[in-house]
Amino acid sequence: MRTRVTELLGIEHPVVQGGMQWVGLAELASAVSNAGGLGIITGLTQPTPEALLKEVARCRDMTDKPFAVNLTILPTIKPVPYEEYAQAIVDSGVKIVETAGRNPEPFLPLFKAAGIKVIHKCTSIRHSLKAEKIGCDMVSVDGFECAGHPGEDDVTNMILLPLAARRLKIPFLASGGFGDGRGLAAALAMGADGINMGTRFMVTQEAPIHHNVKQRMVEASELDTALIYRSLRNTARVFKNSVAEQVMAIEARAGETNFEDIKHLVAGVKGRELFNDGDLDKGIWSAGMVVGLIDDIPTCAELISRIVREAEHIISDRLERMIA
Repeated sequence: MRTRVTELLGIEHPVVQGGMQWVGLAELASAVSNAGGLGIITGLTQPTPEALLKEVARCRDMTDKPFAVNLTILPTIKPVPYEEYAQAIVDSGVKIVETAGRNPEPFLPLFKAAGIKVIHKCTSIRHSLKAEKIGCDMVSVDGFECAGHPGEDDVTNMILLPLAARRLKIPFLASGGFGDGRGLAAALAMGADGINMGTRFMVTQEAPIHHNVKQRMVEASELDTALIYRSLRNTARVFKNSVAEQVMAIEARAGETNFEDIKHLVAGVKGRELFNDGDLDKGIWSAGMVVGLIDDIPTCAELISRIVREAEHIISDRLERMIA
């Protein structure tokens, strides 16, 4: 299966692992890349730029295939030295970067001078067009279904992807709601050049999170996610547990929400501890509506192989017979 994404990134299958806080470590990124997709190390999961350099080196020991680093530029409780992380990415020798959050334009001259291809995650067509204009090589179009931050427009991929196909000249990935071969075939049919999966890769054997978290996501339905921070206009989709419900209850109170009222519930360190010890009500974690499609915990190689095989069957058999 050859697309603009596979050719631009030098990968075998048009399947990309999204950058995920506390999850995008060398173990997962290398497994995805070894399986023919594009694995991504999450830059800010590492406590310092120096630690990121070591993590990239560790991943390089595990795979000789292309992999990327994610740099998410968002407001944080603790200030982040983004420029230092960007320089560490360049110094690491990685040739693909996934940016997310705010406009990556200030970092593009540095990345471009180092020959790095930039994929920017966007939740709207206007942001995708802006990313194309400033020189990003590719965009990942995130629909309302996605985990993490879906933006404030609430537009699903059934609309976003055909619009992106109409208006963008650069390649684009479909992100949000993808976890099987039907999704890959649908994304390609709507004009995307591949898919980006975060939640689905969390529920694999190589994902560095506690089995309790993976099993709970296997048991979940498509209704088991929640939207928080809506009142702050910084919407995030997370798994619906007791902590997420507490946050929503606070946001539902009359008057403006004060972030200080929910800060103790959503601290990132609690999510990291949850992934480590398996206490499902210790904090929050990002999860997309695709949890409703997840019913097993395969290896990354098994998952990617199955997705590509299913997509090829749908394209070459089921759809072809419909027009024969």
